[in-house]
Amino acid sequence: MSESSVLPYDVFAKKCPSRQVFEHVTGKWGALVLGTLGTGPQRFGEIRAQVEGISDRMLTQTLRTLCDDGLAVRATASPAHPVYQLTDAGQVVADAVRTLIVAVEAAMTSGAGA
Repeated sequence: MSESSVLPYDVFAKKCPSRQVFEHVTGKWGALVLGTLGTGPQRFGEIRAQVEGISDRMLTQTLRTLCDDGLAVRATASPAHPVYQLTDAGQVVADAVRTLIVAVEAAMTSGAGA
């Protein structure tokens, strides 16, 4: 492998900042919110309605974290009704999360988890 093809981040390295983002993405709420936002921009209430069981506080925290990580942005066309949407990097990660969601659901359907 040439030096130019080595990625600057290594999620397996304890001190690499990518590990923290990975933990945010793979946590229950992070993955579910990313999976929801992967379908397009949404308001807070729309996200909450799709991610059953998430509290307002946890959704606020998760959205803030995803924005801080550069995976989502909060657009404020109307300050009373902000819209959350994925960045280009967030869309790539959300697509991977959606692939995982489909794989888990397919495994459950085939009886692997039943």
